[in-house]
Amino acid sequence: MDIPGFDIRYTYLTDITYLRQWVQSPGMLKWFPMGTEKEIEDALQCWIGFCRWSCSVTATINHVPCAVGTLFLMPYKKVAHHCLFKLIVDPHWQRKGIGQAMVRNLKHLARNYFHLEMISTEVFEGNPIISLLKKNDFAEIFRQEKFAKTEEGYKARVFLETQL
Repeated sequence: MDIPGFDIRYTYLTDITYLRQWVQSPGMLKWFPMGTEKEIEDALQCWIGFCRWSCSVTATINHVPCAVGTLFLMPYKKVAHHCLFKLIVDPHWQRKGIGQAMVRNLKHLARNYFHLEMISTEVFEGNPIISLLKKNDFAEIFRQEKFAKTEEGYKARVFLETQL
C-alpha cells in the first residue's frame, strides 16, 4: 500500500460513526438493502457489534478510519466453517487499493484466526466491488433476479464466495 499513514486495526464500537457516514454518502445506499433511518441504524448496530469478537477490521489513514470489513461469524457448529462478510470503503478513498488490502486481510483473518474454509458476500448487481472480488479469487455462486425493488428498478442479488 503506497498511502502514507495507512494501517489496518481491529474495529472499535466507536467506528460506527464513520460507518454511518459512509453508508449515507450520496450514491452509497443504493448498494445496500436498507433504506429507512431505522433500517440503517439496525443494520449498522448489527454490523459494528461483531467487533466484540475481533472479527472486524478497520483501515485507517493517519489514525482516521477509511474502511470497515467484518466477518459475520456463524454461531452454530454445523455451519461455523464459513461466514458472510461486508466491506465498505469511504467514498473518498475508493479505487486507491484500500479495498484490495481489506479483502486480503479479511481472508487472512478468516483462515488463520477463525479457521474458516470459505467466506462469501452478497451484493446488488452492478456493485463495483464485484470486479475487486473476482480479482481476489471470488466466484459468483448464484444470482437472484429481482431481489430488490429500487427507485432505479429491480436489482439482482449476486452471491460470491471463495475457498480459503
